[in-house]
Amino acid sequence: MNSTEEFQAWDIHEFGPANATRSVLLLPGGLCSTAFMDDLITEPALADAPVRLVATTVPGFAGTPAPQDLSMENYAALLGTLAAERGCEVVVGHSLGANLALEMVAGGHFTGPVVLLSPAFSRPDEFKQLAVADRLGRLPGIGALTWAAMLWMTPHAMADSLPSARRETLIAELKKNDPAFCRRMTRHYFEYLDHHGSLVPRLRESGARAWVVRGDRDEVGLTDEEHDALEASPRVTMVTIPDAGHMVMTDQPARVAELVAQVALG
Repeated sequence: MNSTEEFQAWDIHEFGPANATRSVLLLPGGLCSTAFMDDLITEPALADAPVRLVATTVPGFAGTPAPQDLSMENYAALLGTLAAERGCEVVVGHSLGANLALEMVAGGHFTGPVVLLSPAFSRPDEFKQLAVADRLGRLPGIGALTWAAMLWMTPHAMADSLPSARRETLIAELKKNDPAFCRRMTRHYFEYLDHHGSLVPRLRESGARAWVVRGDRDEVGLTDEEHDALEASPRVTMVTIPDAGHMVMTDQPARVAELVAQVALG
């Protein structure tokens, strides 16, 4: 399949007034469903704003149907089509969802502003455990077992970073993931990172208005060189959220909601 693949099995949840003046596409991260955006969606800064929120699980994650082509380029094209069909003028993505939002603008599939919550700009930035799982996942005989073990451990490892009131609900969403799909998707993702080396030039050369948002204790890295190059771009705004880790939209949903509302209504 190529980037012209059609995909109809979207897991979409819409929020906000029907007569909203602006619409925002929300993309949760890898392994996550739209439920991971609920804390953000219900914050007054967005819930009371004239903004329609269109949240979709990245197809294939949390047990949802997947496209045949799992390349980042194909996903970006499909999401660009979805954004156009739903009239979304802004895209907000978290983690892998942020990387897909980046590729949407870099690949010419979306021309509006993007809010990138904790993206990875290169392989060294990514979680080391994910990179190890990708390498082991390519080995004959143990690849499938690696991802089965990875998906058993991940909900337990993430538990402390999830809001206590919804922890069990979100862990249940993580447990819906299929090891075979995650193994294939992660392989495509790292091949994409390796192909580009660094995504900073790709974002800068897109010309998109972008906000790169990270928690002050984000577990995903950002090199000094990447930081300086992003800071030097007149189209990129760097935002650090205090007292937040990689799950910035659940750690500090009010602050993130305020930023998203400002971008959407600005």
